[in-house]
Amino acid sequence: MLLAIDIGNTSIVIGVFEGESLLSSWRLSTRADRTHDEYGIMIIDLLTVNELKAGVIGGIIISSVVPQLSHVFEELSLKYFDRRPMIVSSELDTGIEILYKRPEEIGADRIVNAAAAYHIYGGPIIIVDFGTATTFCYVTSRGEYLGGVISPGLEISANALFERAAKLPKVDLSRPSKIIGDDTVTAMQAGIIIGHAGMVDRIVEDIKRETGENPYVVATGGLAGLIAPESRTIKEVRPSLTLEGLRMIYNRNI
Repeated sequence: MLLAIDIGNTSIVIGVFEGESLLSSWRLSTRADRTHDEYGIMIIDLLTVNELKAGVIGGIIISSVVPQLSHVFEELSLKYFDRRPMIVSSELDTGIEILYKRPEEIGADRIVNAAAAYHIYGGPIIIVDFGTATTFCYVTSRGEYLGGVISPGLEISANALFERAAKLPKVDLSRPSKIIGDDTVTAMQAGIIIGHAGMVDRIVEDIKRETGENPYVVATGGLAGLIAPESRTIKEVRPSLTLEGLRMIYNRNI
């Protein structure tokens, strides 16, 4: 079995694969001050709840955008699973050609998402990942990763509004009942949710104009399900895209 781990700025997503089947997946809070023992015990407990033992893990692959936690998860892989993990970077065989000026600057999760989406759907394709940041990645029909767009994520935008405007409350991120809010909460939800969906559509449309192509648009990330129904351009939500990409990259590189 394969243990796939995606370390993001807000959440750590963990999945266990048996062959191509994702048996279980979990989401932990990202805490840079946690030790390899703390995270190791958490993962062992999650496996145990699902009637799995550490000994069944035959391989581990990690993508990380939090450098201080990369070493933590390497240590726990060795200590708790006796496995040296594969670490995602632009130097691995991903099945796509990276044309970014400085490939080492690309977040590992973006590489994984792009590789997975191209493998599953072909190209051209745009991958929109709703995480701490909302990122857009573009892959051509020839499997060339051209680059993309990075914008503030939904929660960052909402928190900034709450923190910087003294009279505005902190609101739940949920769909407003109407676009013209007749109370402050509804007005904020409309601006945050519908506004973010509008931003997505504008960026996708501009990418289409710039490339002269009509790419398929797939969304992933924790908040994809909230924004996708409000978007005109997102065609599909694939919640486990990053985990699927980790499995594919691992299999290409063993």
